[in-house]
Amino acid sequence: MTRPTKIEINCTTGVETIHELTDAEIAQREADAAQAETERVAKEAADAAAAVAKTALLARLGMTADEAKLLLS
Repeated sequence: MTRPTKIEINCTTGVETIHELTDAEIAQREADAAQAETERVAKEAADAAAAVAKTALLARLGMTADEAKLLLS
């Protein structure tokens, strides 16, 4: 399997150089991807919990989402 690469462009000369990523860069890239996935899952869970809480509150108030929007507009 080939190693991931990065492209370096010298803006003064326009010369493009392709470099293979180092082990440290690959590890950082994987750690960043794992962190992003963790944050995405946490946000989805928080959004779902907020939606459930909103639905429960509207049910207790005897209102629909449309009625709440109308009331708050």
